[in-house]
Amino acid sequence: MIVTVVAMPQGTIVRTDLAEARRRLAATRYLLVDVELPETGPEEGEGLARRLGLGDADLDWFGRPGEPARADFLGDTVGLVVPVVQDERVIYAHAVAGDRYLVTAHRGPAFLAPEVTAHVRRERPRDAVALLFLVLQSALATFRRAAVAALLEVEELEDDMFQQRRPEQVYRLSRLRRRSALLHHSLLPYLQVVDEVITRRMMSPDFPLERQRLAREFQHVARMVLTDIETLQEATRRAFGSYSSLVAGEQNNVINRLAIVSVIFLPLSFLTGFFGMNFAFLTDELESRAVFWLLAIGLQICVLGGAFYVLHRTRIWRRLRDED
Repeated sequence: MIVTVVAMPQGTIVRTDLAEARRRLAATRYLLVDVELPETGPEEGEGLARRLGLGDADLDWFGRPGEPARADFLGDTVGLVVPVVQDERVIYAHAVAGDRYLVTAHRGPAFLAPEVTAHVRRERPRDAVALLFLVLQSALATFRRAAVAALLEVEELEDDMFQQRRPEQVYRLSRLRRRSALLHHSLLPYLQVVDEVITRRMMSPDFPLERQRLAREFQHVARMVLTDIETLQEATRRAFGSYSSLVAGEQNNVINRLAIVSVIFLPLSFLTGFFGMNFAFLTDELESRAVFWLLAIGLQICVLGGAFYVLHRTRIWRRLRDED
């Protein structure tokens, strides 16, 4: 377990243990504590809130693996389970914020801490609540970056499909569609519970105006990110429709070519089969060479000429040439 303590607002970073972090939480006016829990092994996150001196029974979920997205308002403290996009997966970070501190916990490397620390040094948030909204904005930014990157990949893939359709393109589209569903499925429940808590707090007359501004800004950005993900979902559906249209067009071309072959060879096959039968009239009356050439060759030439005339009148040749 790695504990990082950031003294605010100057942004001084110190690596320490849980005991020292607990002492600083009790004594320091404004503090950011980040706890990196092991990804595997025993559940060291069990009882993490009590070990840090937060001491609320309603925070027993803090640091526990497998927790879904949540937002709990506990008097002067708010507890959150925040989804964050990391590489190709969505992980969940825990956060507890009070008037004097913000404590975050996650399993694996500190994916948000460097970015948040950089924002802290640049923007200098005045209190822990402003810092909390800064962390929430950073988490939303991971969803936006993932959605935009996937959307650009879908558009590039759609352009490649119209140039040359390949079977592996549909598998890439399926992967991007699953990714858009993962982003939407992970973000939407989180935004619903957070929006409910924020709306309830904003209705309180003692909610400061500055915090109302931060809450409205967060809600605005959240709606924009959700719109980006929905745009990605729509783009994947459109790309699948384009792929299906290309496949249908190629199948129509094959059917048209088969129709041309049928128009040419079916009458010839009929003539060959008809004059190959051993009727008395065919064997006794049609014996001269002139009759043979007239029937065997003349009829077939007439049939071929009629077939080509029909194809020309129906413009099938032109349609096939334009499609190629």
